[in-house]
Amino acid sequence: MTQRAKILSETADARADAERLLAGLIDARSRSEKRLAELNRADILKSLTGKSALDNAITSTQRMIDSLDRVLGELREQLTPEELALIDEIEKSD
Repeated sequence: MTQRAKILSETADARADAERLLAGLIDARSRSEKRLAELNRADILKSLTGKSALDNAITSTQRMIDSLDRVLGELREQLTPEELALIDEIEKSD
């Protein structure tokens, strides 16, 4: 595997990790909001700033995913057809 193909593969893995993190953060926010409602309590940070710590983490993670998408697009444009075929094979086996 060429260096460019390796970087593309590692970047795609990082994006997949970020997607899993995002899903976990969204789930955690939902559970947190539900628990706060059950306790009839407010999120203090959200009361002060309009966003909870989990909202901020979700936004940050979404920006990271957007950045990784841009990088992946740029990397794919630089790959040869052979490198793209190799990456496609690797992605299919995952």
